[in-house]
Amino acid sequence: MTDDVSAAIHNATEALEQLRPALEGGAPWPLATRFDHDPEASWGPNEVLAHTAEMLPYWLGEVERILAGPPEPVPFGRIGTDPVRLALIERDRTLPVGVLLDRVEAAADQWIARLTELTPVQRAKVGLHPRLGEMTVESIVERQVVGHLGEHVRQLETTLGLDQAPA
Repeated sequence: MTDDVSAAIHNATEALEQLRPALEGGAPWPLATRFDHDPEASWGPNEVLAHTAEMLPYWLGEVERILAGPPEPVPFGRIGTDPVRLALIERDRTLPVGVLLDRVEAAADQWIARLTELTPVQRAKVGLHPRLGEMTVESIVERQVVGHLGEHVRQLETTLGLDQAPA
């Protein structure tokens, strides 16, 4: 898990770094009027980056909570309507794009460093998510970090019109 996951996190942050000129060049981006979990919500680059910058440290903390907990599944996680999650996005979406990108990179570096320390026993430890049920640390990292980070990179590429094949 460690090498593949670390490489995926590194590749995602490299992809974000490649987007930096376009993201900074397009600033200031209009702020979304809705950025909750409603189907009518529409996130712009500021909301995506603010969320990405808060979610990476959040999930690292949740993994640490599981690792420090008892042997039985440790309750962890949140759902999309979590008020703290939304408050952090609302607060940080007004920061400059470059600051948000720097925060994402720093958080990704923390993840990569921590992943090198995890033992197979730690990666197999189980937490209990309120919606997804029992998940191992490994599955949390793959879904909530690697998968989610990749989704947001693609979301930004789409916003910037970089996801379309040349005609």
